[in-house]
Order: sequence, then C-alpha cells, then structure tokens
Amino acid sequence: MNDGSQKLKRNLSFISMVAIASGAVIGGWLAEAPYWFSVSGAGSAFIFPILAILLVPVGLAFSELTAMLPFASAVDVWTTNAFGHKVGWATQWMMFLVQVVEPPMMAFIFLTAVNFFIPIPANMAIPVAISIVILWYILSNFDIKLTGILANIFFFSMVIISLFVAIKFFGSGSWSMSNITNHGGFFPKGFNGIFVAMAVFSLKFIGFEMTPTMIEETNFPARKMWIIILSSLFIPATLYFIVVMALGGLAPWDKIAGMSMPEPELVASLGLPAYIGIIAILAGILHAFTTLMGFWVSSARCLYGAAQLNQLPKMFMKVNRYGQPYICNLVILFFSIFFCLFTGDNWVQYIYAVSCIAAGLVYFMVCLDAMNLRKTHPEWERPYRAPGGNPLLILGLFISVWIIIGSILELPFGGYVSLAIYFLIGFGLHLLMESYRNKYPKKYPLVILTPEDKGRMGTL
Repeated sequence: MNDGSQKLKRNLSFISMVAIASGAVIGGWLAEAPYWFSVSGAGSAFIFPILAILLVPVGLAFSELTAMLPFASAVDVWTTNAFGHKVGWATQWMMFLVQVVEPPMMAFIFLTAVNFFIPIPANMAIPVAISIVILWYILSNFDIKLTGILANIFFFSMVIISLFVAIKFFGSGSWSMSNITNHGGFFPKGFNGIFVAMAVFSLKFIGFEMTPTMIEETNFPARKMWIIILSSLFIPATLYFIVVMALGGLAPWDKIAGMSMPEPELVASLGLPAYIGIIAILAGILHAFTTLMGFWVSSARCLYGAAQLNQLPKMFMKVNRYGQPYICNLVILFFSIFFCLFTGDNWVQYIYAVSCIAAGLVYFMVCLDAMNLRKTHPEWERPYRAPGGNPLLILGLFISVWIIIGSILELPFGGYVSLAIYFLIGFGLHLLMESYRNKYPKKYPLVILTPEDKGRMGTL
C-alpha cells in the first residue's frame, strides 16, 4: 500500500522536532500582548503556565497513541481504529482545519513586523503575503531536513533574542513592580478577567497536536514523543511568563492594552536604546516563520495521512525525489493563497476562530480514542503509556469541552456559517470517495492501520 516511492524520509532529529513543535506553538506576542493585558493585565503571566499544566492530560493521550500507532495519519488512524472510518475522517478533517489556517495568518504577521522597517503600501500587502507563502511552498518541496535545520536556527535564535529583550527590560531602570500593583494588581479585571483568560488563552497552545503527523519522518523512537509534546507546552508557557512580566513592569496594564506593538513602542516612549525594539521585532518575525513552517508541514501530512487510509485519492501520497508530498504541498499553497486573498473579509477571521473549536473537538476525540483502545485492544503494545489511567483521560475530556465552550463564546454568528460550510465540504469529499469506492472497490478499499503495520510502513 505504501511502496518505497511513496514513503516519507526519516530526516527529523529529536532536537529538530522540539524546535518545530515548540516554535509552532509559540505565538508572536509582538501584536497580541495588548489583548492579553486588556483581558487579565500582568496576571496573564500566571495564566499560561496553569494552562500548560491543564493541557498535560491531552498531550499525554497524544503521546500514548503516537507511540502505539506511529503513522502520519495520526488522529485519523487512531479514531478509525476506535470508532470507524467515518468518525476517523471527520476528526481528520477538523485536524486539517486547525493546521491549514495558520500559514497564511503567519504571513500577515510577518508582513506587519517587516512593515516597521520597510513601509509596505496597503495595496501591496496581499501580493507580498502571497509571495511569502509561495516562497515557503518552494522550500517545502525540498528534503524535510531543510525544515529541521531552519527550525533549529529560527527557534533557538527566537528564544535567545526574546530572553535578551526581557532581561534588558527588567534591568532598564524603567521596570517597576508599582506599574503592576498600583493599577489594579496582577488581575485588574478580577475574576471575570481570569475566567475569560482561562478560556481564550488556551488557544495560544494550539500546535502541540501537530507533532504526531511528522512521526514517519523522525529518526528517533516514537516512545519519546511525550517529551516533544510536553516541551511544546512548557517552553512556550515559560517564555510567555517571562515576557508578560517584563512588559507589565514597564507601564500600567491599560497603557499596554492600548498599544499596537508594545515592545518597540515602550522602547521609544521610555527612551531605551532603539536596538532593543529592533531585535524585538526581529524575534516577532522569527515567531511567524517558525509557526508557518510547522503548520505547513502538518497540514500536508493531514492530507497524506488520509490518503494512507484511502479516504482521499492515492495521488496525495505521491512524493518527490526529496521525499516530500508535493501534491499535498500544492493543495496547502492553494488554501494559503485563498485565505490571503480574502483576509480582509471577516469570513476569514471567523474561520480562524472556528479552528479553535475544531482543536477542542480533536482533543476530545483523541482522549476518547485512548480510552476506547485501552478497552478494545489491551493486547496492543504501548511503548509509552500515559500515567494516571482513565481518570487522566477523563480530565482531558473535560479540558477539551472547556476549550470548545470558551471558543464558542468568542465566536461571532458568521463563524457558525463558516463552520457549517467547512463541515459540508468535508461531508462532500466523503461522499465523493464513497461513490468512487463503490465504482472501483479494489482500487480504494478502506484501510485500517494497526501496530502490525509498523514494520511494513517503516516506522520506529
């Protein structure tokens, strides 16, 4: 089913996966920090580590299933084994939505940062954003090792620069705890602000779920994936904590909430050396690149994985001489250009919000998968088993529901229309494949991958 010409190449190291996963999760606070402060002030710093801890049950469910069934199909193959192909495809379609909206959005964040140095005319914004995704499309068709190398360079540079800027803020002489304590304390909006932050800030951790889609391209044992996943939760949480505290001490929360890009604006208003603001923006550019890279790769693997199970045409499994699924990459380019073209329309913003609901649904199904497969296939080898038994997974279910509800509360009416359209597209694809399968039953039989397929597929 997966001959040598269709196999992905195992060129991603452990360190590269840490960089890709954590880099994809870390969202650029360059433009988002004002929203954080408007919701929960400097107390946002404490919300992020708490959220990382709360997401651990979901992350460990992903880890157990990745080690047991290490395929690019990821949530599709897990859910198919647990609840059948129809539910498997529906879950994979939700997973695809979570991943595919990120690359074009990151192109515009990159554009915003670059605009600080080189003013870009408004009528050129969309063409430049499209140029950025086309550039990455070209790079995405080379050996996955290139993505790993770039991820290492961008991620570690981003972390070092971000920490350097934070240290400079702390030691600037302008940082004062009074900017926090004298203006409503850490949580100036009280419990209401905390409640809202606990719901919506969870969206800043979307990305850890994409790691299993690259498992067929890693050169280390799948049982170690739990380390990658937990790293992609706690490295961003730690960085968020440090940065929010560094910003919070420089000005009252409401002043920061009114800024567009707090770091360079604070540097200018406080008379700090200009280079601090410049390298802060550079870090923001790297944030956008690392996120774009990770989600692009994962989006393509979602399509590749569905084709593994014959839920999409086999052409989605075709790889070039570098081992890249070039047709999948072409589809991701199409989606990226589409979103770039319509990014000025509210509909795209609704789709972005809807993707957060989709993430909650995926997390919920993965926890259910783990519980179901423990019951129906206790004999399957689990190189890594999430500790805590079913109570841990049940906790993951509650957390997933909370993410869904929190996202729904932030979703405007148009978002429901977008969600319905996306569901209909997925259902339409399912019906088309069913029709084709009925016409050519021997060409597209439904496939269920089990642990016995690991050797045949070349997985570790």
